Amino acid sequence: MSPTTGTATKTTTPDSVSTAEPAPAPSSATSATFAPHDASPSKAHQVLSTPVPVRRAVRRLPYLLLKGATKSVAIVALLLLWETAPRLGLVDRTFLPPFSEVARAWWGLAADGQLADNARASLVRSFSGFGLAVAVAVPLGLLIGWYRPVADLLGPLLEVFRNTAALALLPVFVLLLGIGETSKISIVVYACTWPILLNTISAVRNVDPTLLKLAKSMDLSAPRLFQKVILPSAVPVMFTGIRLAGAVSILVLVAAEMIGAKAGLGYLINASQYNFAIPQMYAGIITISAIGVAFNQFLVAVERRLSSWRVPVGG
Repeated sequence: MSPTTGTATKTTTPDSVSTAEPAPAPSSATSATFAPHDASPSKAHQVLSTPVPVRRAVRRLPYLLLKGATKSVAIVALLLLWETAPRLGLVDRTFLPPFSEVARAWWGLAADGQLADNARASLVRSFSGFGLAVAVAVPLGLLIGWYRPVADLLGPLLEVFRNTAALALLPVFVLLLGIGETSKISIVVYACTWPILLNTISAVRNVDPTLLKLAKSMDLSAPRLFQKVILPSAVPVMFTGIRLAGAVSILVLVAAEMIGAKAGLGYLINASQYNFAIPQMYAGIITISAIGVAFNQFLVAVERRLSSWRVPVGG
């Protein structure tokens, strides 16, 4: 009670806290400020901070290793058989030397530059002929497969030449074009054209009729129909022919180089046979096989890229 006014006064102290207002919750910044500096991040935080592609790669690593080992078992078994059979006397090592001797011969050819020079000559011829065949056969196959009058006009001519082996016409190419580069590239173009052409025609003719009806119901123009329906549907079958042509381009070229050439893997194999350098001959054969496998894998990758819209089987 105040002595002067006679009224009661309420005194507050700094330590008093009002019960009507709740205490503010500490902010995240404040809690972070008072967190101990030596606290290490949790394992869950470390996992979340790892990029998603890296985590997927880590999870798929055992599967990829198992798949690679499974695919390489047959090759390793063949190489072991190749190595042991001549040494055990199962075959004459004069005509089939052990794989280790062939590997040393391959390294010798690679070291002195013979292998690189001959492989370069063959690859230039093979890829030139293969590229020309793709540039000619794919548009022609699309045209023949889509327009029936063109197919009726060129059908009999195609039937005649498709059943004529490319190597049977090799003397004709040599007589007309000489033994230079032109005849070799031309024979590769001829041999590669037919697998690409015939598979492209089949791909266009076997497009799903339901897709065509749906596209036509949307009033798509002919160019858009070709772009959106025909070409995507025809890619898998087309690439079957392109992959066959890739193998044919190397095989036919090697045969052509054995007849008349001064460089190339076919020339290397033929010259090694005449000189009875059997390990060098097998080294050339292995090089051709490796190039063929690499080229086929490249075409498979291109096919997957162009047909990425397809739903994989089983998933």
